[in-house]
Amino acid sequence: MDQSVLREYLPLFRESAWLTLRLGTMGILLALVIGILCAAVRYFRVPVLRGIAAAYVEVSRNTPLLVQLFFLYYGLPKLGVRTDPAVCGVAGLAFLGGGYMAEALRSGMEAVEPIQMESALSLGLTPVQAIRYVLLPQAVSVSTPALVANVIFLLKETSVFSAVSLMDLMFTAKDLIGLYYATTESLFLLVVFYLLILLPVSALGSLLERRLRYAGSGT
Repeated sequence: MDQSVLREYLPLFRESAWLTLRLGTMGILLALVIGILCAAVRYFRVPVLRGIAAAYVEVSRNTPLLVQLFFLYYGLPKLGVRTDPAVCGVAGLAFLGGGYMAEALRSGMEAVEPIQMESALSLGLTPVQAIRYVLLPQAVSVSTPALVANVIFLLKETSVFSAVSLMDLMFTAKDLIGLYYATTESLFLLVVFYLLILLPVSALGSLLERRLRYAGSGT
């Protein structure tokens, strides 16, 4: 392994890692918003919207992100809708992640005893307040392991952003391998930067799970 090549490529991977992290974070935050809305619609069995949310979850979870990105980036222009690669990447990740987040949160909501919502409403809380202060905190606590796993999964899925010409980590590695045949150095830096992104997320997720578990047990 040529260390001079590693030093030369390091700035390129640093820039692509920042792009990967920035777009991944935006996509995950949007996925959480979508997940909360879909989970609430399905949990409260809202007419019509419940069926739409269920269909969305099935479509998003049973189609690959690569196919979704191809549809957004190459398919929509055929309909007269042009998308920026970065917007396409964020939208695709949010679409995919929203389905996973929705199911994780819905399972957490269903783990909360219905009597708690009924008690909150009987005490004078509005439905929105009951959801915000009673249902969601407990649902998120129960769903934390699944939510953390989804975040890690979605960050790893950013590796297909290169398919829509985004200069992410995978694009940079493939580009350098194709141009300069620096396979070992490029793959080494690719692994290192993915670990730098994912290991802190995993560690923070484990810490959060332990704190929520101790808080729930009262210790």
